[in-house]
Amino acid sequence: MEGAEGNAGQPGPAERSHRSSVSSVGARAADVLVYLADDTVVPLAVENLSSISAHELHRAVREVLQLPDMALEAFALWLVSPLLEVQLKPKHQPYKLGRQWPELLLRFTDASDDDVAMDEPSLQFRRNVFFPKRRELQIHDEEVLRLLYEEAKGNVLTARYPCDLEDCEVLGALVCRVQLGPYQPGQPAACTLREKLDSFLPAHLCKRGHGLFAAFRSRGAKTGPGEQGLLNAYRQVKEMTGGDSERETTLGSHYRAYLLKCHELPFYGCAFFHGEVDKPAQGFLHRGGRKPVTVAISLEGVHVIDNREKYVLLGLRFQELSWDHTSPEEEEPVLWLEFDGDSEGTPVNKLLRIYSKQAELMSSLIEYCIELSQAAEPTLPQESASVLHEAPSPSPPPTQRPKLRRQGSVVCSRIQHLSTIDYVEDGKGIKRVKPKRTTSFFSRQLSSSQGSYTVVQPTDDSLEQS
Repeated sequence: MEGAEGNAGQPGPAERSHRSSVSSVGARAADVLVYLADDTVVPLAVENLSSISAHELHRAVREVLQLPDMALEAFALWLVSPLLEVQLKPKHQPYKLGRQWPELLLRFTDASDDDVAMDEPSLQFRRNVFFPKRRELQIHDEEVLRLLYEEAKGNVLTARYPCDLEDCEVLGALVCRVQLGPYQPGQPAACTLREKLDSFLPAHLCKRGHGLFAAFRSRGAKTGPGEQGLLNAYRQVKEMTGGDSERETTLGSHYRAYLLKCHELPFYGCAFFHGEVDKPAQGFLHRGGRKPVTVAISLEGVHVIDNREKYVLLGLRFQELSWDHTSPEEEEPVLWLEFDGDSEGTPVNKLLRIYSKQAELMSSLIEYCIELSQAAEPTLPQESASVLHEAPSPSPPPTQRPKLRRQGSVVCSRIQHLSTIDYVEDGKGIKRVKPKRTTSFFSRQLSSSQGSYTVVQPTDDSLEQS
């Protein structure tokens, strides 16, 4: 986005309320409202609103909240509306971008003219997409941990971060501990959990008659079909006294525990974009169609998430993919992802197209994240390339976190639910579908020394247009 491409994406349900960040404009000053992750508001009296930069507003928020210097890197200012969200660069001028908002919506969304006319962004203080997880582990300030915790909790509860049942219980139990205090036997905890279940678990799990409730019923819960697993996890939350630093309170330790659990999710800290992908052809007539997806891009890779089913369709580290975007006239913009795979046991290169008016933004963010990762770890030996984008632990190292490798986990790829274009090494087209720009992907791949991705060069006449 020219002038605003820090990144942009799809807001979550919690941000769909209509709110403005300029409450009043006087002759000399304006009251600017900056929203935090928990929906509290930081009012700022600002001189020269039209020319103030995001960096200056960021500093004003830090002063009001009395945040340490690390908050400058950990957080960024965002413009967020129900239709689009943009992380601002320090030099950006939020007021001017707000005035340009309709043009940005027309360029990067499919919103109708009426929706564009009614939409208005709010200014939010949120996690910086480019802040590494390893740096987050070094934070001990309780207010910074709380803000990060509140944002992560919101993403879990709104299912922007898809989580397995077991992880939902553990994360929900930590929220119980923060909001309700230590578990006390004999207190009516079950009733409290039942009444506020959607404050501890993702709403789509709480409201379905299957899924989570069915899993709870199978345990023979006597307290009701929803809260027993959460209650058991709540009982098991260990009380911590100051964590690994004397500067950290017990509450701060629980914030940290929540964040550490979220760090196991491969898309933690990402920027979200919306798009559509082709469905696999099904039935006698081979009808396919499209499904809406969320594309999550972080410093570690790209994940394509099914909006309806709340699970990952495809997860790739940067060294596992090649990418490009196309914006042909009179056609939809497309982000192309190419990666290794197999078709009935035959090694192939798979090509996924994601239809989205934000394809340009996603491509730019992928490129920038790769540049940051390469600059951060330029001296690693080649044999360590497979872990180039994993966040190393600070010293002293914390307990090693297990990777999510459960069978059927929501964070595991489900490539069988995607319609891809496949190529074999000799250039033969398995599905006989040829993209318009097959050669463009090979100019945007990572160095072979950084991963195992192998380019397959198709011949000019290898594929036929189906």
